[in-house]
Amino acid sequence: MRLLVTGGAGFIGSEFVRMTLREHPDDSVTVLDRFTYAGNRRNLESVQDDPRFMLVEGTITSAETVTPLAEAADVIVNFAAESHVDRSLEAPGEFIQTDVYGTYVLLEAARQAGHERFVQVSTDEVYGDVSSGRSSESDRLLPRSPYSASKAGGEMLVFAYRASYGLNATITRGCNTFGHHQYPEKIIPLFITNAMDDRPLPLYGDGTAVRDYMHVDDHSRGIDVALRRGDGISEYNIGTGGEVSGVTVADTVLRLLDKPGSLKQFVQDRLGHDRRYALDSSNLAALGWAPRFDFETGMAETVRWYAENEDWWRPLKSGAFWEFYSRNYRPLIAR
Repeated sequence: MRLLVTGGAGFIGSEFVRMTLREHPDDSVTVLDRFTYAGNRRNLESVQDDPRFMLVEGTITSAETVTPLAEAADVIVNFAAESHVDRSLEAPGEFIQTDVYGTYVLLEAARQAGHERFVQVSTDEVYGDVSSGRSSESDRLLPRSPYSASKAGGEMLVFAYRASYGLNATITRGCNTFGHHQYPEKIIPLFITNAMDDRPLPLYGDGTAVRDYMHVDDHSRGIDVALRRGDGISEYNIGTGGEVSGVTVADTVLRLLDKPGSLKQFVQDRLGHDRRYALDSSNLAALGWAPRFDFETGMAETVRWYAENEDWWRPLKSGAFWEFYSRNYRPLIAR
Protein backbone atom coordinates (compact mmCIF):
# COMPACT_ATOMS: atom_id res chain seq x y z
CA MET A 1 0.00 0.00 0.00
CA ARG A 2 0.90 3.65 -0.43
CA LEU A 3 0.04 5.25 2.88
CA LEU A 4 -0.47 8.94 3.62
CA VAL A 5 0.09 9.26 7.37
CA THR A 6 -0.98 12.61 8.73
CA GLY A 7 0.57 13.70 12.01
CA GLY A 8 3.28 11.13 11.35
CA ALA A 9 6.01 13.10 13.14
CA GLY A 10 4.13 12.98 16.44
CA PHE A 11 4.31 10.42 19.20
CA ILE A 12 2.03 7.59 18.07
CA GLY A 13 2.15 8.51 14.38
CA SER A 14 5.93 8.26 14.17
CA GLU A 15 5.92 4.84 15.83
CA PHE A 16 3.30 3.70 13.30
CA VAL A 17 5.51 4.98 10.46
CA ARG A 18 8.61 3.23 11.76
CA MET A 19 6.66 0.01 12.31
CA THR A 20 5.08 0.12 8.84
CA LEU A 21 8.38 0.55 7.04
CA ARG A 22 9.99 -2.12 9.19
CA GLU A 23 7.28 -4.78 8.96
CA HIS A 24 5.72 -4.12 5.54
CA PRO A 25 8.56 -3.95 3.01
CA ASP A 26 6.25 -3.48 0.01
CA ASP A 27 4.58 -0.39 1.49
CA SER A 28 5.57 3.25 1.08
CA VAL A 29 4.75 6.07 3.49
CA THR A 30 4.30 9.79 2.99
CA VAL A 31 4.08 11.78 6.21
CA LEU A 32 2.22 15.08 6.35
CA ASP A 33 2.92 17.03 9.53
CA ARG A 34 2.54 20.67 10.56
CA PHE A 35 5.37 20.41 13.10
CA THR A 36 3.63 22.14 15.95
CA TYR A 37 5.24 21.86 19.37
CA ALA A 38 4.53 18.10 19.54
CA GLY A 39 5.73 17.21 16.04
CA ASN A 40 9.42 16.38 15.93
CA ARG A 41 11.60 15.66 12.91
CA ARG A 42 13.93 13.66 15.13
CA ASN A 43 11.16 11.10 15.60
CA LEU A 44 11.66 10.10 11.96
CA GLU A 45 15.47 10.11 11.82
CA SER A 46 15.66 6.32 11.59
CA VAL A 47 13.60 6.24 8.37
CA GLN A 48 14.58 9.49 6.68
CA ASP A 49 16.93 7.74 4.22
CA ASP A 50 14.47 4.98 3.32
CA PRO A 51 13.52 5.38 -0.37
CA ARG A 52 9.95 4.36 0.51
CA PHE A 53 9.56 7.36 2.83
CA MET A 54 8.71 10.98 2.07
CA LEU A 55 8.11 13.87 4.48
CA VAL A 56 5.93 16.88 3.69
CA GLU A 57 5.45 19.86 5.99
CA GLY A 58 1.91 21.19 5.92
CA THR A 59 -1.48 21.17 7.58
CA ILE A 60 -4.47 18.87 7.12
CA THR A 61 -6.74 21.93 7.04
CA SER A 62 -5.34 22.89 3.61
CA ALA A 63 -7.07 21.14 0.72
CA GLU A 64 -4.39 22.45 -1.64
CA THR A 65 -1.79 20.53 0.33
CA VAL A 66 -3.83 17.41 1.07
CA THR A 67 -5.45 16.72 -2.33
CA PRO A 68 -2.33 15.89 -4.40
CA LEU A 69 -0.92 13.79 -1.56
CA ALA A 70 -4.17 11.83 -1.35
CA GLU A 71 -4.16 11.30 -5.12
CA ALA A 72 -0.74 9.66 -4.81
CA ALA A 73 -1.84 7.36 -1.97
CA ASP A 74 -4.09 4.33 -1.48
CA VAL A 75 -5.07 4.99 2.12
CA ILE A 76 -4.99 7.83 4.65
CA VAL A 77 -4.24 7.11 8.30
CA ASN A 78 -5.10 10.24 10.27
CA PHE A 79 -3.11 10.79 13.45
CA ALA A 80 -3.05 14.58 13.07
CA ALA A 81 -4.79 16.22 16.02
CA GLU A 82 -4.54 18.64 18.85
CA SER A 83 -4.48 16.12 21.66
CA HIS A 84 -3.94 17.48 25.17
CA VAL A 85 -7.03 17.95 27.36
CA ASP A 86 -5.42 20.73 29.39
CA ARG A 87 -4.57 22.69 26.26
CA SER A 88 -8.11 22.20 24.94
CA LEU A 89 -9.49 23.87 28.06
CA GLU A 90 -7.26 26.85 27.32
CA ALA A 91 -7.81 27.12 23.53
CA PRO A 92 -10.75 24.99 22.34
CA GLY A 93 -11.01 26.69 18.95
CA GLU A 94 -7.68 25.28 17.79
CA PHE A 95 -8.94 21.77 18.54
CA ILE A 96 -12.13 22.24 16.54
CA GLN A 97 -10.19 23.59 13.57
CA THR A 98 -7.71 20.70 13.41
CA ASP A 99 -9.69 17.77 14.74
CA VAL A 100 -13.00 18.50 13.01
CA TYR A 101 -12.36 20.68 9.97
CA GLY A 102 -9.05 18.96 9.24
CA THR A 103 -10.77 15.58 9.31
CA TYR A 104 -13.33 16.88 6.81
CA VAL A 105 -10.55 17.97 4.42
CA LEU A 106 -8.96 14.52 4.62
CA LEU A 107 -12.24 12.66 4.13
CA GLU A 108 -13.13 14.78 1.11
CA ALA A 109 -9.68 14.18 -0.40
CA ALA A 110 -10.03 10.43 0.18
CA ARG A 111 -13.48 10.46 -1.45
CA GLN A 112 -12.27 12.34 -4.50
CA ALA A 113 -9.23 10.09 -4.86
CA GLY A 114 -11.38 6.95 -4.67
CA HIS A 115 -9.57 5.46 -1.69
CA GLU A 116 -10.65 2.02 -0.59
CA ARG A 117 -9.72 2.67 3.03
CA PHE A 118 -9.49 5.54 5.51
CA VAL A 119 -8.42 5.22 9.15
CA GLN A 120 -9.38 7.81 11.74
CA VAL A 121 -7.29 7.51 14.91
CA SER A 122 -9.52 8.55 17.80
CA THR A 123 -9.56 8.14 21.58
CA ASP A 124 -11.42 6.36 24.37
CA GLU A 125 -12.20 9.80 25.80
CA VAL A 126 -15.11 10.16 23.35
CA TYR A 127 -17.09 7.80 25.61
CA GLY A 128 -16.80 10.23 28.51
CA ASP A 129 -16.58 9.23 32.15
CA VAL A 130 -17.26 5.49 32.61
CA SER A 131 -18.47 4.86 36.15
CA SER A 132 -18.81 1.09 35.74
CA GLY A 133 -18.27 -1.63 33.18
CA ARG A 134 -16.35 -1.17 29.94
CA SER A 135 -17.08 0.88 26.86
CA SER A 136 -17.93 -1.07 23.73
CA GLU A 137 -17.87 0.34 20.23
CA SER A 138 -21.68 0.59 20.09
CA ASP A 139 -21.93 2.79 23.19
CA ARG A 140 -23.03 6.42 22.94
CA LEU A 141 -20.34 9.06 22.64
CA LEU A 142 -20.53 11.46 25.60
CA PRO A 143 -17.40 13.65 25.43
CA ARG A 144 -16.83 16.04 28.33
CA SER A 145 -13.81 18.13 27.32
CA PRO A 146 -13.18 20.30 24.25
CA TYR A 147 -10.54 17.78 23.19
CA SER A 148 -12.79 14.73 23.37
CA ALA A 149 -15.65 16.69 21.79
CA SER A 150 -13.43 17.64 18.85
CA LYS A 151 -12.41 14.01 18.38
CA ALA A 152 -16.06 12.94 18.55
CA GLY A 153 -16.85 15.61 15.95
CA GLY A 154 -14.26 14.11 13.64
CA GLU A 155 -15.86 10.70 14.14
CA MET A 156 -19.29 12.08 13.23
CA LEU A 157 -17.89 13.21 9.90
CA VAL A 158 -16.46 9.73 9.32
CA PHE A 159 -19.91 8.25 9.96
CA ALA A 160 -21.44 10.76 7.54
CA TYR A 161 -18.94 9.98 4.76
CA ARG A 162 -19.60 6.26 5.19
CA ALA A 163 -23.36 6.70 4.89
CA SER A 164 -23.44 9.49 2.31
CA TYR A 165 -20.61 8.50 -0.02
CA GLY A 166 -19.88 4.85 0.77
CA LEU A 167 -16.34 5.61 1.94
CA ASN A 168 -14.72 2.66 3.68
CA ALA A 169 -13.55 4.29 6.89
CA THR A 170 -12.30 2.65 10.07
CA ILE A 171 -12.16 4.37 13.46
CA THR A 172 -9.79 3.26 16.22
CA ARG A 173 -10.32 4.42 19.80
CA GLY A 174 -7.15 3.99 21.80
CA CYS A 175 -6.64 4.33 25.52
CA ASN A 176 -3.94 6.47 27.19
CA THR A 177 -0.69 5.72 25.42
CA PHE A 178 2.87 6.03 26.71
CA GLY A 179 6.38 5.12 25.68
CA HIS A 180 9.43 6.45 23.88
CA HIS A 181 9.26 9.74 21.92
CA GLN A 182 6.25 11.16 23.79
CA TYR A 183 6.24 14.93 24.22
CA PRO A 184 6.80 15.58 27.94
CA GLU A 185 3.53 17.37 28.70
CA LYS A 186 1.59 14.12 29.16
CA ILE A 187 1.53 12.52 32.60
CA ILE A 188 4.09 9.72 32.22
CA PRO A 189 6.91 11.57 30.39
CA LEU A 190 6.19 14.65 32.52
CA PHE A 191 6.55 12.65 35.72
CA ILE A 192 9.68 10.87 34.48
CA THR A 193 11.49 14.00 33.35
CA ASN A 194 10.38 16.03 36.37
CA ALA A 195 11.52 13.30 38.74
CA MET A 196 14.88 13.07 37.01
CA ASP A 197 15.34 16.76 37.84
CA ASP A 198 13.85 16.45 41.35
CA ARG A 199 10.86 18.59 40.38
CA PRO A 200 7.34 17.98 41.76
CA LEU A 201 4.98 15.51 40.10
CA PRO A 202 1.59 17.32 39.91
CA LEU A 203 -1.38 15.04 40.61
CA TYR A 204 -4.92 16.29 39.96
CA GLY A 205 -7.28 16.13 42.94
CA ASP A 206 -6.57 13.10 45.10
CA GLY A 207 -4.79 11.29 42.25
CA THR A 208 -7.25 8.39 42.17
CA ALA A 209 -8.69 8.92 38.66
CA VAL A 210 -7.87 5.78 36.66
CA ARG A 211 -6.82 5.20 33.09
CA ASP A 212 -5.89 2.22 30.95
CA TYR A 213 -2.26 2.81 29.99
CA MET A 214 -0.97 1.13 26.82
CA HIS A 215 2.53 1.08 25.36
CA VAL A 216 2.89 2.91 22.05
CA ASP A 217 4.17 -0.22 20.29
CA ASP A 218 0.96 -2.04 21.18
CA HIS A 219 -1.20 0.90 20.09
CA SER A 220 0.56 1.14 16.72
CA ARG A 221 0.15 -2.57 16.09
CA GLY A 222 -3.53 -2.29 16.98
CA ILE A 223 -4.07 0.41 14.37
CA ASP A 224 -2.19 -1.70 11.83
CA VAL A 225 -4.40 -4.71 12.56
CA ALA A 226 -7.56 -2.60 12.23
CA LEU A 227 -6.29 -1.27 8.89
CA ARG A 228 -5.24 -4.57 7.37
CA ARG A 229 -7.64 -7.09 8.95
CA GLY A 230 -10.67 -4.99 9.81
CA ASP A 231 -13.77 -4.79 7.65
CA GLY A 232 -13.14 -1.15 6.75
CA ILE A 233 -16.44 0.16 8.09
CA SER A 234 -16.19 -0.47 11.83
CA GLU A 235 -14.84 1.05 15.02
CA TYR A 236 -12.23 -0.76 17.10
CA ASN A 237 -11.33 -0.11 20.73
CA ILE A 238 -7.64 -0.56 21.55
CA GLY A 239 -6.89 -1.06 25.23
CA THR A 240 -5.17 -3.43 27.62
CA GLY A 241 -7.96 -3.74 30.18
CA GLY A 242 -5.84 -2.28 32.99
CA GLU A 243 -6.89 0.39 35.47
CA VAL A 244 -4.08 2.52 36.87
CA SER A 245 -4.47 5.62 39.04
CA GLY A 246 -2.39 8.77 38.81
CA VAL A 247 -0.90 7.98 42.22
CA THR A 248 0.20 4.57 40.94
CA VAL A 249 1.84 6.21 37.92
CA ALA A 250 3.74 8.60 40.19
CA ASP A 251 4.75 5.87 42.63
CA THR A 252 5.98 3.66 39.79
CA VAL A 253 8.10 6.45 38.29
CA LEU A 254 9.59 7.35 41.67
CA ARG A 255 10.40 3.72 42.45
CA LEU A 256 12.05 3.09 39.08
CA LEU A 257 14.15 6.25 39.43
CA ASP A 258 14.81 5.76 43.16
CA LYS A 259 13.28 9.13 44.02
CA PRO A 260 11.38 10.09 47.22
CA GLY A 261 7.61 10.08 47.55
CA SER A 262 7.78 13.68 48.72
CA LEU A 263 8.01 14.72 45.04
CA LYS A 264 4.29 13.99 44.65
CA GLN A 265 2.32 17.25 44.63
CA PHE A 266 -1.47 17.24 44.78
CA VAL A 267 -3.10 20.13 42.91
CA GLN A 268 -6.67 21.25 42.38
CA ASP A 269 -8.58 18.99 40.04
CA ARG A 270 -8.83 19.57 36.29
CA LEU A 271 -12.08 21.14 35.08
CA GLY A 272 -14.60 18.41 34.17
CA HIS A 273 -12.07 15.71 35.02
CA ASP A 274 -13.27 12.25 33.92
CA ARG A 275 -12.67 9.80 36.75
CA ARG A 276 -12.44 6.59 34.75
CA TYR A 277 -12.04 5.21 31.24
CA ALA A 278 -12.28 1.49 30.48
CA LEU A 279 -12.46 -0.29 27.12
CA ASP A 280 -13.77 -3.58 25.85
CA SER A 281 -11.25 -4.45 23.11
CA SER A 282 -12.64 -7.88 22.22
CA ASN A 283 -13.48 -6.91 18.62
CA LEU A 284 -9.85 -6.11 17.86
CA ALA A 285 -8.68 -9.17 19.80
CA ALA A 286 -10.84 -11.28 17.48
CA LEU A 287 -8.67 -10.03 14.60
CA GLY A 288 -5.55 -11.36 16.32
CA TRP A 289 -4.32 -8.34 18.29
CA ALA A 290 -3.13 -8.57 21.89
CA PRO A 291 -0.90 -6.24 23.92
CA ARG A 292 2.68 -7.37 24.41
CA PHE A 293 3.56 -4.94 27.20
CA ASP A 294 2.03 -4.94 30.65
CA PHE A 295 2.14 -1.68 32.60
CA GLU A 296 5.19 -2.52 34.68
CA THR A 297 7.27 -3.75 31.73
CA GLY A 298 6.26 -0.79 29.59
CA MET A 299 7.08 1.67 32.36
CA ALA A 300 10.52 0.17 32.90
CA GLU A 301 11.27 0.44 29.18
CA THR A 302 9.96 3.99 29.04
CA VAL A 303 11.87 5.25 32.07
CA ARG A 304 15.03 3.70 30.65
CA TRP A 305 14.48 5.40 27.28
CA TYR A 306 14.07 8.87 28.79
CA ALA A 307 17.10 8.32 31.03
CA GLU A 308 19.19 7.38 27.98
CA ASN A 309 17.83 10.09 25.66
CA GLU A 310 18.07 13.35 27.54
CA ASP A 311 19.31 15.01 24.36
CA TRP A 312 15.87 14.31 22.85
CA TRP A 313 13.60 15.64 25.60
CA ARG A 314 15.60 18.36 27.35
CA PRO A 315 15.40 20.82 24.42
CA LEU A 316 11.62 20.32 24.40
CA LYS A 317 11.26 21.43 28.02
CA SER A 318 12.25 24.97 27.14
CA GLY A 319 10.66 28.39 27.48
CA ALA A 320 7.33 27.69 25.74
CA PHE A 321 6.92 24.43 27.64
CA TRP A 322 7.42 26.06 31.03
CA GLU A 323 5.13 28.94 30.15
CA PHE A 324 2.28 26.50 29.55
CA TYR A 325 3.25 24.42 32.58
CA SER A 326 3.15 27.47 34.83
CA ARG A 327 -0.21 28.58 33.49
CA ASN A 328 -1.69 25.11 33.82
CA TYR A 329 -0.40 24.00 37.22
CA ARG A 330 0.61 27.02 39.26
CA PRO A 331 -2.95 28.34 39.70
CA LEU A 332 -4.05 24.83 40.71
CA ILE A 333 -1.57 24.15 43.48
CA ALA A 334 -3.57 23.20 46.55
CA ARG A 335 -3.28 25.61 49.44
